[in-house]
Amino acid sequence: MNIKNITVLAMALVSLTACNKSPNQANPKSENEISTEKNAQLEEVFSDSTYQLTGVAVAKDNRVFVNYPYWLDTHSYSVVEVKDGKPVPYPNAEWNSFKKGEDGQNKFVTVQSVVTDDKGFLWVVDAAGIGLGKVYQHSSKVVKINLATNKIEKIYRFPESAGGENVYINDVRVDNQNGFAYLTNSNTGGIVVLNINTGESRLVLANSSSVKSDPNYHFSPLGKELKKGDGSLLKVNSDGIALTPDNQYLYYKPLTDNRMYRIKTDLLRDFKTNEAVLNKNVEDLGKFITTDGMIFDKKGNLYLGDLEKNSIVKMTPDLKMQTIVKDDEKLIWPDSYSISDDGYLYISNSQIQLMPWFHDGKEQFKKPFKVFRIKI
Repeated sequence: MNIKNITVLAMALVSLTACNKSPNQANPKSENEISTEKNAQLEEVFSDSTYQLTGVAVAKDNRVFVNYPYWLDTHSYSVVEVKDGKPVPYPNAEWNSFKKGEDGQNKFVTVQSVVTDDKGFLWVVDAAGIGLGKVYQHSSKVVKINLATNKIEKIYRFPESAGGENVYINDVRVDNQNGFAYLTNSNTGGIVVLNINTGESRLVLANSSSVKSDPNYHFSPLGKELKKGDGSLLKVNSDGIALTPDNQYLYYKPLTDNRMYRIKTDLLRDFKTNEAVLNKNVEDLGKFITTDGMIFDKKGNLYLGDLEKNSIVKMTPDLKMQTIVKDDEKLIWPDSYSISDDGYLYISNSQIQLMPWFHDGKEQFKKPFKVFRIKI
C-alpha cells in the first residue's frame, strides 16, 4: 500500500489557524474527569479474519450490518449482512462488485459507515475516497435501503459545492421527523446538511474552528503520537456525529483532539442561515476524550469510544463521563456504534492505529477484526 494515499487526509490541516469566529464556550472546565462503573461484559457478535471493518448497524429485528472501506488492497465486499455469523454482501453482490477503473456511480466504492433509522431503512455512506484519497470519479453518495424489501429506495448525490473531490463524508445521522440528514467531512472539515426529501445539500462550518483538529493536541492511541509514513502527525477533522433524541441538537467533534461541540439543528435545516450566524451559534462544550463515532440513547446519554484508553465512555446529559468498559485486547480503536431495541450497544473495532500507514508499510493488525456488544 502506497503510504502517500493518505496525504489527502492531511490537506488543509496544517492551516488550522484560519477560521471564523470562535465557538461559544458552554463549559468553563478545562477538562472533565471520568468516573468508572463496573466493567460491562463484551459479547462477540461477529469477526472477520481477513478484511478491515469500520461500521456496524443493528436493525429493529436485530439484523446486523457491517461495512468495509476500500482503504487497503486487501478488500472485497463493502456492505454485508451478518447471517449465521457469516458476511453476506448487501443488498446484493452487484453493488459490492466494484473494481478500480469501473464506474462507481451505482456500486459501493469506499463505504465509511452504515446506520439504521427509526423507519426501517439502512443508510450507507459511500465516501468514494479509495485509500482515503480524493473522491473517485464524483461517485460519493448516500444510499438509502429499505430493509423490508432489501431494495435501494434512493441514492443521494452531492453537488461540487457540498461533495467535492476533497470532501470525505464520514458518518451520518438521520432525522426523519424533520426530513434531514447530517454528515461529517473528516478531510477538510465541515458538516454536510442533506434535505432527504428534496435531495438538496450544502456544506457548512467548513472554516469553523469547531471542525478542525487542534494542532496542539498530542493524539496517542499507542502511547505515543501517531505518525504517518512521511513523519507528519495524524490529524483528522470533524468525524464523530450524533443527534440528541429530540433531534434539536447536533453534536460533533474532530477525531484527533478531545473537544466536543454542538449546534441547534433548526439553524442547519434553514439553508438561508449564513455562515456567520452558524459560527456564532456553535457551542464549545469543553474537553472530554478522543473518539471516532458516537451515539445517543433514548435517555440522552452519549456513548463514545476513548481511542487512547481502549474503553467505552458514557456521557450523561449533564456532561459527566463514566467508563463502562475497558479492554486493551478487544477494544482496539472502537469505531462506530449502534443501539438495538433490546438495549445493547454494538461496537465495531477497526484497529486503525495498527494499519500499515503508521508502521512503515507493515500491517500490525491483531486479527480477526471484531464487532462486540454490551448491555446498557
